[in-house]
This record gives sequence, C-alpha cells and structure tokens, in this order.
Amino acid sequence: MVKILTFNFTVMLYGYIYSFNHQILGINPFIRGISISIGVSVKSVNLSEGEQLSIRGVDEAGALLVLANQTLLVEGQVIRSPTNTLSVFYRSSPEGGVGIFQLHYQIFRLGCALPRRPHFGEVSVKDLHPGGMAHFQCHMGYHLQGDATLTCLNASLPVWSQHEPSCRALCGGVVKNATVGRVLSPSPHPGLNSTLDRSCSWSLEAPNGQRLHLHLERMVLGPTDRLVLWSGLDAGSVVLFDSGRGGPIPFEGVISEGPAVRVQFITDQPNSHNTGFNIRYEAFERGHCYEPYIQNGNFSTTDPTYGVGTVVQFTCDPGHSLEQGPPVIECINTRDPYWNDTEPLCKALCGGDLPGPGGVILSPNWPEWYGEGEDCSWRIHVVLLEHSVLTITANDMLTILDGDEVTTRILGQFVGGTSPFKMSSSTPDLTITFHSDPAGLVFGKGEGFIINYMEVSHNDSCPDLPEIQNGWKTTSHVALLRGARITYQCDPGYDLVGSETLTCQVDLSWNTQPPFCEKIMYCTDPGHVEHSTRTLSDPKLLVGTTIQYSCIPGYILQGGATLTCYGREPGTPVWTSRLPHCVSEESVSCENPGLPDNGYQILSKRLYLPGESVTFMCFQDYELIGEMAIKCILGNPSFWSGPLPLCRANHECSSSHALEVAEAAADSSFDGGSMALAIFILVLLVSVLLGGAYIYVTRCRYHSNLRLPLMYPHPYSQITVETEFDNPLYETGGDTREYEVSI
Repeated sequence: MVKILTFNFTVMLYGYIYSFNHQILGINPFIRGISISIGVSVKSVNLSEGEQLSIRGVDEAGALLVLANQTLLVEGQVIRSPTNTLSVFYRSSPEGGVGIFQLHYQIFRLGCALPRRPHFGEVSVKDLHPGGMAHFQCHMGYHLQGDATLTCLNASLPVWSQHEPSCRALCGGVVKNATVGRVLSPSPHPGLNSTLDRSCSWSLEAPNGQRLHLHLERMVLGPTDRLVLWSGLDAGSVVLFDSGRGGPIPFEGVISEGPAVRVQFITDQPNSHNTGFNIRYEAFERGHCYEPYIQNGNFSTTDPTYGVGTVVQFTCDPGHSLEQGPPVIECINTRDPYWNDTEPLCKALCGGDLPGPGGVILSPNWPEWYGEGEDCSWRIHVVLLEHSVLTITANDMLTILDGDEVTTRILGQFVGGTSPFKMSSSTPDLTITFHSDPAGLVFGKGEGFIINYMEVSHNDSCPDLPEIQNGWKTTSHVALLRGARITYQCDPGYDLVGSETLTCQVDLSWNTQPPFCEKIMYCTDPGHVEHSTRTLSDPKLLVGTTIQYSCIPGYILQGGATLTCYGREPGTPVWTSRLPHCVSEESVSCENPGLPDNGYQILSKRLYLPGESVTFMCFQDYELIGEMAIKCILGNPSFWSGPLPLCRANHECSSSHALEVAEAAADSSFDGGSMALAIFILVLLVSVLLGGAYIYVTRCRYHSNLRLPLMYPHPYSQITVETEFDNPLYETGGDTREYEVSI
C-alpha cells in the first residue's frame, strides 16, 4: 500500500515534522498574503528504497518548485522558500518499508531589498520589513527628483512603494537668505532632453549686512563654456570672475562687495560628463573671516566666530591625503579680515602602502568621478576585503591580487558595475590595482569604488556556542562559517532573555552574547472587567499577586472577586480562577414576591438583590404558617429561597383578646373621671388666689410699700381683668385627654 502525506504550514513560528509513523507537529491551515519566508532544516533522514520525500515551494507566479528531494537531503541542510509557501511531500514505499526523517521548520519575516543610494545623495532605512520606511536626501547643491520617503509594502515578496528617487543639479535658481550651499553645473539629461540647459543663471542673496564668499572647489570647462560671477544682481554689477577673459582660476575663492551674487553658465555641450564646476558659498558678517570648508576632512578652530587672529587646523578622512594648501591658516587684517592662505584639499589616494590593520580604499577623486588615465596600486597586509560600491566603465579595470607581487594569483578582476562582494586572500599580503582608460570620452566616466579592508584570523569558522539550559538551539549550517546563524528557543514555562538569533560575523566572532532561558515567574494580565475597578497587589504580576475586582454602583459581581497568580511545575504560572463579570442589579434582582392574605412585609420594596431577605408578619388574631423570611438566590434568573407564608386566623386567641380589651376600657374610664375632677378643683383654687391678689393690689396700693412697675403711671388705660373658666373640655376613653383653660 502506498501512503502519501502532504501538508502546508505558515502560521506557527517554528515546529517539527516527523516521518509518517510518528506524530506530526505544526500542521496549520494555509494562509496567503503575509510577508514571510519558511526555512526547513534537516535534523535526520534515513529513507528506504522506493520512498519519496520532497520539499516544495511556490514562485512569484504561483508555479510549483521542487527545492529538494530525497536524493539531495542531508543532515544539517537548510532549505529556504522563495515566497511565503512551503510544503513537504512524502510517499511511502510500495513494499511497505518505512524510513525515518525529522525536519525542523521556522518562519522568517521577509523584507524589501535594501534601496539603492542615489548618486550624490544618502538613504537611511530603519526597517526593511513591511511598513518600514526609507528616507532619501541629497547632498548640498542637488535636488531630489521623486518621493523623499518610500514604504515597504506587504506582499508575498515585499517591494517598495515607488522607485528610488534620484539627485540632480538643476539649471539655475534663486536662493533667498543664503547662508551656506553649493552651485553646481547642471546634471546631464538622458535621451531626448540631452540638449537642454545651454544657459543657466543663479541668484544668491545673503541676509542684510552680510557678504558672500564663493569657493571654486572644482572647475573644468570646455573650450566654448563660460562661467561668470557678478557681485550683485544688476547688469552693471562688478565682475568677480569671468572664465572668458582668461587668467588664472581663483581657487582661493572670491568675496562679494554686497549681500548678492549672480552666477551664469553658458555651454554648447550641456550633456557632457567631462566638464562642469562646483562652487561652494557661505555668508559671513563684516569684520570676520568666512567659515572655512574642507571636503572629505575636518578642521578645528580657536574661535567659532572666525574673528581676526583665529587659527584653523585641517585633517583628512581615512583614504585621503592633504594637498594644495597648508594644514593651518590664520585670519588676519583688522580693517578687512581675510585668511592668509586658501583651504587645502583632501584627495583620495591613488595607490600607496597601507600598513594599518584596517581602513578604506577609494577611487581617485572620490566622491567625484575619477579622471582618465589613472594608474593606481595599493598594497595592504590583510586577508579580507569587502566592497560596498563598485561602478566603473567597461574599459576601466580593478584587479585584486593574492600577494604583494604583480605576478601572483589573481583573486578577482572587475569592470563595469558589480554587486557588493567579499573576498579573502590566502597570504598576509594583498595588492589592488586600478587602471582607467585615457580615452575616457568614448565610454564616459565611472562613479568609482569604495573598498573596506581588515585583518581577520586564518580560521574560517566561528567558535561553537554551548547548549542552552531549559531550551535548545538550531543552526543554519553544519559548519559555522561567516553568515551562519544559531537560533535559540526555550522550553514551555521559560522566557528567552537576550537575542534569539546570533550571526557569525566577518571577523569570525558572534554579533552578541548567547541568551539564556529564565523561568517565567509572572502571570499574563487577565484584563479588565467591564463596569468594574480592580486593585493589584503587585503591578509586575509575579507569582502570589492578587487582583481584587469590585463592581461600580448599579452592578453586581458574578464569580470570584479575587484572582491569585499561582505557580506550577512544569508550565507557566496561571490565575486561580476565571475573570468575574459585572451585571446590572436589575438583571439579577428578584421581584417582590407579594403579600400573604391578612399579612404584610417589613420594609417592602420592588426589587431585592441576591442575598437580601424579605420578612413577613400577620395581622392581629392571625398566625404565620411557613418561613417568616425568604432570601433572593442568585441565578439565571434569580429566585426566592421559598414560597410565600400563610396567615391563618386563630379563634381561641381572638376571644381572649376581646375580653382583655373590655376590661382595659372599663379601667381607663374610671381613671379618666377621677383625673378630670382633680383638675377642675385645682383650676378653681388658682382662680380664687389670683382674684384676691388683684383686689389687694388695686385697693391697697397707696398703703403699700412695694414699688412695682405696675404702680407707676403709663399712657395706657387701665386694663380690667376678668377671670373666667368657660367649658372645660376633656375626653375619656383610652389614653388620650384634652384640656382647655381660659383666663
């Protein structure tokens, strides 16, 4: 019987695939449209005769590709898919023999290719994966033609949103508030526009009170070309320089009389690669020297304002030498300050013996085009070269020799444009020669080259790295050659601390230290509960952390209010219970159960929350049958803990109670009459006493020694007091009595 097994996978980041009679791991539904690449490493393979095992991919057009089969698979081999699709096909032997194989797969994110740096510009890229951006900018004097920012688009093979822009020097322009910049001869136009830019004019205006210094860094004009510099914008302005008049070229520069300068360039060959000019300008205040400048180098100054007496010292970048000027200049002349000499130039070396352990080799006149008829030879004492730019014409040649003699073995010979390469020598010495055709007009000029060199060990592999505790590692190659990668992963319950992937670098060292697996001692955040607040005992959610949930007013908690982070072996810590829920009180409340006949409720209301109780009472002469109180039980829906009680009439208790009421009424009537008689007598006595006192005061006041305010004259008429006790009212029968007294 023939058994066939085919599966696709693009979801899990990594996993294992075993032979047919073993458990198969990592099988997932196929998903398209994500920017990934899948790599499969062969852990073991031992197939019987007649068995088939193949690893297949899909190209950009969707066609099936066989990347490897059973005849090519060996242990340690790594197969990468060109797109985001990879499948493993297995067919068993018709004779029933079953071999053994084990494959480990890992998913890698695909990215866009590194965008090309524009000529006379720079590009910066922070991320090559989808969503990443590339930012372009031009060198001083050049203008960007195209989008300044490109985005890496998500696709089976990610691409940039637009073509890379270019940097061009424009024909003419106006610069207001000019401080520092360049005026360059126009860039050549390709194709039908090659005859444009025959006459170009630039206007430069510095801020008020400042002047402009123009430094002619490069000027190679054709027989009919003309470059004119005016100190002003008017037609009658003073001419600072006119190439048509002959005379020496002022490489030390010219200074305007006022704040404005006009530059005009006229040519009959606007598309020439061999002619052109480069003018750098900077504005400066009166009473100071202008700010110096040196291309491919740096300088230090004793005064950042460049006043009289300032001393400036120049140095060159690696791969360049100081020429055509002194290393130190000084600002002199108090009346009209100027530098005592012109700035020097830093030119790329054309050959030489380079004894250092590392450095850079540049084409002559870099970053400008190299000239015709250049013959350069460099000798270095290293065994590794790496170039990043190599663009020379078809008739120019760069040769790399394995040794310090011209007759030694040739490692490489290059013409035209070449992709970046790395190269090692077998001896401690290496020779590089460059020759450019004297008849450069036929093939044009090349941009040049940049070659980095360094000393490296003769060993050709990185040292092996130890196994990781509580985890494992996988290697991309059996031999840890330059570019080999080791990927680390941790067992369940452990976190990887450090870089997941280590790469063997050019100098045969790993790019970083190996990681380690750390036991996970924290729980993942369980999240928030709607309509609630929570309190954490530890914001790091370490083992033992508790989270207390409480609902906002109007809501009630369903589930446990407290979650605790619990550590377990093996595995990651977990929470002791699931998240609770906050539901509205009305949705889980119990309706009022109603009243029993001949009974009533204590503190009655419409809704009762779970856990609340309602208490029942019966009217007089009725007896309660059942539970006096029932409780609202939480549920879906909530319900009462029992039925309504009953109020049943009690006849025996009713007769006895009627007799007691009659006796109490009789006693109450007797006590009420006695009390009324006593009050009447008391009121009568008080009235008699008051009347006697009044007669005494009014009749006998002239014989009294008392001097009361009542005895003195006053404007009011004498009040006649009449005492009267009308209709005393009282009621008996119960405990309520009412009295009325009138005086």
